[in-house]
Amino acid sequence: MKHRLKALFGVILLASSLTACGLNVNAALPYQVEPGSIRPVPSLQGLSVTVGSKDFTENIILGYLAELALSAAGADVIDMTNIAGSNSARQALLNGQIDLSWEYTGTGWISYQGNTEPIPDEQRQFDAVKAADEKQNGITWLDYSPLNDTYAFGTKESYAAEHNLKSNSDMTAFLKEHPDQAVFCVETEFASRQDGMPGVQKTYGFPTTDVKTFGTGAIYSAVASGTCNFGEIFTTDGRIAGLNLRVLDDDKKFFPQYNAAVTLKKSYLQAHPALADVLVPVGKAMDNKQMIELCKEVDVDGKDAGEVARNWMISKGFIK
Repeated sequence: MKHRLKALFGVILLASSLTACGLNVNAALPYQVEPGSIRPVPSLQGLSVTVGSKDFTENIILGYLAELALSAAGADVIDMTNIAGSNSARQALLNGQIDLSWEYTGTGWISYQGNTEPIPDEQRQFDAVKAADEKQNGITWLDYSPLNDTYAFGTKESYAAEHNLKSNSDMTAFLKEHPDQAVFCVETEFASRQDGMPGVQKTYGFPTTDVKTFGTGAIYSAVASGTCNFGEIFTTDGRIAGLNLRVLDDDKKFFPQYNAAVTLKKSYLQAHPALADVLVPVGKAMDNKQMIELCKEVDVDGKDAGEVARNWMISKGFIK
């Protein structure tokens, strides 16, 4: 049952204009939402908010979290999750086709703003990308989440436990003593990029006996099967839990920070400041460990992303 039904004529007009731009409107949330700790907010009652997301599992889940929170607060949500590609989702925000979406600090700093040097500190990276985006584009960022979807090396949990590997520095010390074990699986691009294998190897000083190149998805199974002892992974991927892998801590903070935060036009937030009060606590309650499990439920167990997001929101008491 739909949570809220929109005026049919308005939805048809919106769908027609956005479909022409390659975006899909999913209309209202297909869930009944009751307030939990998120209470109805008078200034948001009946406010139409279009929420977008990119087309990968984690970002779709984040989009649903925002939609559920806003629905509990009394807003009328239009679902535009699953926009194909980062650039398309970003343009939808800039052009006003969506009102808000979750973005990543590293993506904003490097991909959208054209910087080549990431800032290793999470807070400083957030402050820099927020200030630049407000100045250049009129886009502001709500306070960031502990969720940090960045690069890392992963290994089998059993292998990590056997050799007491918890961080990249542990891995380096181990491989210097056992260079025959230095077999890595990485993406082709990662193998040659300075913010990939060459840079991280220089920072930590670990040896490599063999570097195999794979597609992103194949790396996880290659590590799990023992084809390689270490692989380039993303820190919130559901396959980490599904294949029983361990994420090694980037203790020297080489990889860029990719904390998730809600982005929206500064003028829109100024008009509706209560949006921050509703959405920021949701982001603060999420972290990498929880997102790995949620992505596993979708990508490994085959559950619906909206259902997974709803169950998490209920478990945290945000909604009923």
